[in-house]
Amino acid sequence: MYSQGKDNHCCANMSEYVLAGIRSELAELKSTVSSLKSRLQVTEEQLQQLKKNEYKVAFGATLGSNGDFGPFNAPVTLVYTNVYVNEGGAYNPTTGIFTAPVKGAYFFSLSGHNRSSKVLNLGLFKNEQQMLIVFNHPYGDRYESTANSISLTLEKGDRVSVRLRETSWVFDNYSHHNSFVGNLLFPL
Repeated sequence: MYSQGKDNHCCANMSEYVLAGIRSELAELKSTVSSLKSRLQVTEEQLQQLKKNEYKVAFGATLGSNGDFGPFNAPVTLVYTNVYVNEGGAYNPTTGIFTAPVKGAYFFSLSGHNRSSKVLNLGLFKNEQQMLIVFNHPYGDRYESTANSISLTLEKGDRVSVRLRETSWVFDNYSHHNSFVGNLLFPL
């Protein structure tokens, strides 16, 4: 009888050991399911944002003035009023400012046109920091164009604009020589 009780005790200990292992596996599975639910929720939210076209951002506009514009005593933000595309509505044709709707990598280009007897000096600004310029020295008396482009990492809410520098000029007409273009390459 004594040995039989010892066997029962041994079996009880083994059953507790197996049960503890099952409980541990169950806890791990619950943790994995919880993690997968969280990841699925994030993925579904991203899919909903894509369906709403929140990440479709592209604009292209030209100056829209006729004749000389400038010079001024201080830098002036150019307002490109002929808007050809403004997907996502991030470019404001009233202020000339593009506001990043989402953190991401963006591409911008600008072109300038003037009579070469006058200085052309345009700066592309991210917030208040100049990122690049287009510049023509005064030389001769003919019309000239210049352009430049850049890719930038922007945070949501960053602003990009083009400024005509003081004592500088641009010339435009029905041919729309002066342009400002940008688009989201991909969100970050």
